[in-house]
Formats: sequence, structure tokens, C-alpha cells
Amino acid sequence: MDIDTITSYRRARTRDDLALAPGEAFIAGGTWLMSEPQPETTGFVDLTTLGWPDLEVTADGLRIGATCTIATLAAWAQDAQSASPEAPPAEWTALSMVPDAANALLASFKVWNTATVGGNVCRSFAAGAMVSLAAGLDGAAVIWSPDGGERRHPVADLVTGNGTNSLAPGEVLRAVEVPAHALRSRAILRKIALAEHGRSGAVVTGRVDEDGAAVFGVTAATWRPVVFRYPHLPDPAVLEDDIAAAPGYYTDPLGAADWRRGVTGVLARQIHEELVA
Repeated sequence: MDIDTITSYRRARTRDDLALAPGEAFIAGGTWLMSEPQPETTGFVDLTTLGWPDLEVTADGLRIGATCTIATLAAWAQDAQSASPEAPPAEWTALSMVPDAANALLASFKVWNTATVGGNVCRSFAAGAMVSLAAGLDGAAVIWSPDGGERRHPVADLVTGNGTNSLAPGEVLRAVEVPAHALRSRAILRKIALAEHGRSGAVVTGRVDEDGAAVFGVTAATWRPVVFRYPHLPDPAVLEDDIAAAPGYYTDPLGAADWRRGVTGVLARQIHEELVA
């Protein structure tokens, strides 16, 4: 789409270039920005020219650059069993969720190669697949503030509603950091939609960490992520009750609230059975 309100475009090279003028907005993949009119936006500031690394393996876990494309992350995660020196650590078994999360996007492979992890998180749609992934693996958003500071915030708490988040004007998502203990967990992601290739109506993640602690996450079915934590895998009835009582199930043309609640319970039960097995 031609965004006919845009009168300026500049490439960010340093952090100083991230100071926004009136009417400017940050752009990376631009898959949402370029999909519909942006009447209040008159200029774009390109983040992809900052040269941020896509993926960094650290002692603490995985740092995903905000401008990393979904295709890059998915291809790297699927390389986990290869002998390549660039492959992820073999013990990061939870990376098996990455292709499932990528496939939960209502998007073609062309979008995969353009859309960024950071853009999906910042857009904060209820069905945002990278939000589902990050929330399920305790991902933390690394946020740059306009005054030169930096803060970290759990992605699960960053999202405040369907398309809203707690980012302040001028703040930039620099990266998403996923802790090593979550990456070493046994983890599963399941989704459901009313149409075979439709937008997710419910996405559920479940994992068991090395210490036996269990974490279940619900997205797409609720306005914002809901995360349940247990010291060990809970009794199925306890999990079912918690899922049913979760706040924020909603109705839209892609699913009724009662349907979302019901299928979320089914997905959670299936994940629980697999984790037990």
C-alpha cells in the first residue's frame, strides 16, 4: 500500500538518530505499517540500518535482536541438530516451539522474510505469535528509553491489551532475551483457529523446567497473555480450573469467548498429557 501521508524517511545509524520528530514512527519490517493508512504518521525512521545482530547466544541464554526476521529465527531454531558452529546449543530443546510459533502467524513465507520479531511484539496483537513464544519462555523485552536509559520488562506483562502495550512514546524495543533455563525445558506450543489457515483463536504453551517447575501460557484467546506457574506439573483438574478462570477471553468475528475458553482448556490438557508422557 502507498502511505500517502509520508513525506520523510531516514535511516537510523546510531542511537542518537532514534529521537523522533513530530509525526515520525519507527519502522523495521513494516508489515503492519504498510498494510493500512497511517493518517497521523508523516515520516519513517528505519531501525534495520542500525546493524543489530539477529541472534546472540550468551551465558544467560538467547538474545534476539528486535530487527531479526521471523524467517531468520525459525531457520536458526530448526538447525539445532546440525554440526554447524552457528547452530544453537543442542540442549536448548525448547527451540522446537519456534517453528510452531512462526506457523501460528497468519502470514505467507514472504511476510516471514520481512516481519520482525520486535515488530510482532510491539504491535502486541492478542494473536501475536512472537508474543506467544516469548511469554511461554519467560522472554524479557530490552527497552531503550529516549533519555539514553535501558530497562527490561517481561514480554508477558509488556502487552496490556489487543494491540496495546506499556511502551512509552519514543521508547524502542532493542531485543528480546530468553533465559537459558527456559530454553533447556521440555516445551510445547499448540494453536487452533476457526479456519485452517486463519488467525489463531487460541495459543497455549506449556513447559517443564529442569527443576520440575511447570509454566503454561495462554495467548490469542485472551486480550493479553496469561501465564500460570506451578512448582511441578499440576493435577489436570487444577490446570483446567485455572484455564477456565483466566481473565480476558473475548468475542470477535474469529471466535466467541466461550469457544476460546473451551478450546484453550482442550489444548492445555493435550499439552499436559504430552509433558507427563
